[in-house]
Amino acid sequence: MAEYFKTSGTHSMTVPKSLWALVIPMLGWCWTGSPALAQNTPPAWSAPASTIALSEERQFQNGDVQLSGSLYLPKGPGPFPAVIALHSASSATRDLPLYRHLKDLLPAIGYAVFIYDRRGSGKSTGQRAGTDFNTLADDGVAALRMLAADKRIDASRIGFWGLSQGGWLSVLAASRSPQAAFAISISAPLTTPDVQMNFAVSNILRVRGFSDEDISTAIRTRTAVDDFMRGRKDRPTVEKLLAGAAGKPWFQYSYISPVLADPAHSQWAKEIALDPVTTLNQVRCPMLILFGADDPWVPTKRSAELLRDLPKANLTYAVIAGANHEMAIAVAPKEELDPANATRFAPDSPAYFGILANWLGRPRMRQ
Repeated sequence: MAEYFKTSGTHSMTVPKSLWALVIPMLGWCWTGSPALAQNTPPAWSAPASTIALSEERQFQNGDVQLSGSLYLPKGPGPFPAVIALHSASSATRDLPLYRHLKDLLPAIGYAVFIYDRRGSGKSTGQRAGTDFNTLADDGVAALRMLAADKRIDASRIGFWGLSQGGWLSVLAASRSPQAAFAISISAPLTTPDVQMNFAVSNILRVRGFSDEDISTAIRTRTAVDDFMRGRKDRPTVEKLLAGAAGKPWFQYSYISPVLADPAHSQWAKEIALDPVTTLNQVRCPMLILFGADDPWVPTKRSAELLRDLPKANLTYAVIAGANHEMAIAVAPKEELDPANATRFAPDSPAYFGILANWLGRPRMRQ
């Protein structure tokens, strides 16, 4: 079972069967946690484990905001390379299923991992509302500075990991920190956020059985709102369109507010200004970018086309067969696209685990 994935330029790589034989048995359980850790009293036949991570609470500042997280360290003297997890839009706190595989997997392969509560969530102060992507990325950079001062951490080998919106933030944080050693972006499209959401809403309506005409009307309405946010349409025209759309059966699934916000204070207006390709071109450290082939939230095909056109020697990417947005492989699209399940799913793709572990284990020079 070999997983083929491309790197930029003319190079490609095959994960050898010998690696899968070692990695997959070790990782098949990691997203649900170690069975030994899940029991209060170990059975009589248990042996002392050598892969249990040490954990400790850590706080750090970004301006007047105090953020709180958990640092997981391998056993041993170090110094260890480290991964900082940045947040998806829906998974704001460190205890959610999305991040569990990081604290199980990374210390086992020699990496420390830091997972913190997003500003305004959990034990972190501040607020998310009205905060732009640059500020969220700078929270990650502040975490890097905190870890770099810890003698148990190799300050030259600290990087970022993020899924979905966190993938955008991972690349953005790396572009804003010359000290970043790497960036890992999972399921974060190379299109702008509004294009990504139009793709997702089309799929949401499709799996719910709406007609092509309904889908076209929904996307036309979303595009008009986005054009208003960018100063391309006037308020009366868009408000009239919204008033006609708000009573339609599809409207509740379209992620459109019935009230037109002021672009000067709209968080969405700030977010759609992000151009992931421009950001990616500003990153100088190695990057790993992964997509799920069956992701209904992200235009993977278009993103892969954009990646192939980028002449970056420090870029590795893969489109993983059978994987969805959360790198899970056994979730029905309608179930995944239900907002009630926004924090339910976690990675369980062996290919994802294998590629991530293999890439982090390769020697690299900072560029």
